[in-house]
Amino acid sequence: MNIIGHGVDLVDVASLQRWIDDRRDPWIRRCFAQEELDEIGDGVNRLEQLAGRFAAKEAVLKALGVGFGAGVAFTDVVTLRSPGEAPSVRLQGGAADVAKTLGISAWRLSISHAGGFAMASVIALG
Repeated sequence: MNIIGHGVDLVDVASLQRWIDDRRDPWIRRCFAQEELDEIGDGVNRLEQLAGRFAAKEAVLKALGVGFGAGVAFTDVVTLRSPGEAPSVRLQGGAADVAKTLGISAWRLSISHAGGFAMASVIALG
């Protein structure tokens, strides 16, 4: 397998809280698939997990060489994590179309949280 793309993103958790608190915009529903929200739940680390997954979505788009809009939605990038396993990426919609065009067949994703920040690094393989 070859590396086709790499993306990194850093999210300030406090900024994410302000986006969530803004009642004018249903930001969470626009950014996260229900499957992601169900997996995160309402636990004490919810905000950090949302920030990490948002960073992962941004990192995936950087690896794809595209931005949100122009046929790619936030919910086209789904990040999941089963207990005891590394986080994973599943693409759908416009993001899946771009990945197919680029020949991407696998992803490696790492998410970290520390000091009020969440970061993600992703490698696209094909």
